[in-house]
Amino acid sequence: MAFVALVPLWAALTGWHGRPNHLPGQTFSRGFFLGLLTGVVHYAGTVYWTGATVRTFGGLPWPVAIVTALLLVFYMALYTGLAAGLTGRLVRAYGWVGLPLGAAAWVSAEYLRGWLFGGFPWIPLGNSMVTLLPIAQLASAGGVYALSLFVALVNAGFATVIVSGPRRQRQALAITATLIATTALWGGLRLSANALVEGGTPVTVGLVQANIAQVDKWNGAKAGQIVERYLEMTRTAVAKGATFVLWPESATPFYFDEEPVGQTLVRNLVESTGVPLLFGTDEIERGARNQYYNSAFMLDSGGATAAVYRKMHLVPFGEYVPFKDLLFFVKPLVEAVSDFSPGRYVTMLPVNGHMASTAICYEVTYPSLIREGVRQGSELLTTITNDAWYGESSAPFQHFEMATMRAIEQGRYLVRAANTGITGIVDPYGRVLARTRLGETTVVVGEARFVQVRTLYATMGDRVAHAAIILTVLALAATLRRPWPSPSTI
Repeated sequence: MAFVALVPLWAALTGWHGRPNHLPGQTFSRGFFLGLLTGVVHYAGTVYWTGATVRTFGGLPWPVAIVTALLLVFYMALYTGLAAGLTGRLVRAYGWVGLPLGAAAWVSAEYLRGWLFGGFPWIPLGNSMVTLLPIAQLASAGGVYALSLFVALVNAGFATVIVSGPRRQRQALAITATLIATTALWGGLRLSANALVEGGTPVTVGLVQANIAQVDKWNGAKAGQIVERYLEMTRTAVAKGATFVLWPESATPFYFDEEPVGQTLVRNLVESTGVPLLFGTDEIERGARNQYYNSAFMLDSGGATAAVYRKMHLVPFGEYVPFKDLLFFVKPLVEAVSDFSPGRYVTMLPVNGHMASTAICYEVTYPSLIREGVRQGSELLTTITNDAWYGESSAPFQHFEMATMRAIEQGRYLVRAANTGITGIVDPYGRVLARTRLGETTVVVGEARFVQVRTLYATMGDRVAHAAIILTVLALAATLRRPWPSPSTI
């Protein structure tokens, strides 16, 4: 569906009314409206689960929860509107050439959504390719934004077929088919080479999915049961051969550095097994004003703290409330949400003589953050999360697939420990080697590898997105100095 999903919008932005090659385009305002409408429909069907989440855990009445979810939908749709408005203007100026230029405008808007106001890079267009592995390999060269550009160009090609005469239809079909075939062929060759899997140093990871209900995580009466479950499941993982164990985000039902008894239990477990452990816990930095962090602790094989990573990208309306003063009507949510502080830098995690990096929950959606870990020497990607907030909605599935994209981009194994699911192991080509179901209590033990070879994307970063922005700006600037063509000459 992704190959044709934008075709109706693209065709509408040409102003086409059934006459081949007659492309009057759209004004920016008209294009913006069409894109906004498209975005609202799309995101309402994609991030609908935010309403139920803030209702259940934020204590908001249903009407306010729905309004809160719609605000997020509308915000995300603004970027679709921006891309569409620019595309309509480019078609007015350049005719059918405006459609492929519109693909650059789409990527530009998508990149801005992942950057402005701290960013919200949830489900970019390119992520639709994550299970189409020969195509998805393009991410290793240009990141998920290169895939977004690819998908947008394919849609532009098919839209051109609809709005053009026979000669240009044949040209557009040939170009689009060549683009798809070339990308798939290159990706297929990369998959068959399998170089990243055959190299590297193996490590047997144990991933604990304890399946603790969200309402129980901070229930003091159940803290002992929760800790015992993690300890027992860790012993099971080690008995199955795990040489590195991961627990999910906020696994401990206490502040690890603040609870001597619980801390001793965890450290003694690691020391007795001799297997390093990565786990999530909340952390307090005491001072004139206490600061709270969502952190990941790395314990070495002797049970000592080897490294601590503090989450840098916090979840809006989950770990902090943006624009508190403006959003006065969500006061119950403001009071319910913990006011966490963001971490300031990526931390390397030493594991058995190698370096790993981690991302906590939602921040695995940031390609640049994961890339920074690899730039600093990470040979294995890890991510720990608690998706219990989202129940059995589509959110945990979306989240897992975005994490999978990071493995392809960086050419690294990715191991993921989730509280209620989805826990899994992904190889450097995006192949899912192990994957749990939602809501099961289980331990996954499997092989990953420490990989040192870097992909082109790990080296170059988001150059594709930057080039798309530059191209869009230059194309728009040129329209200011050229006369508008009449519709009959387009």
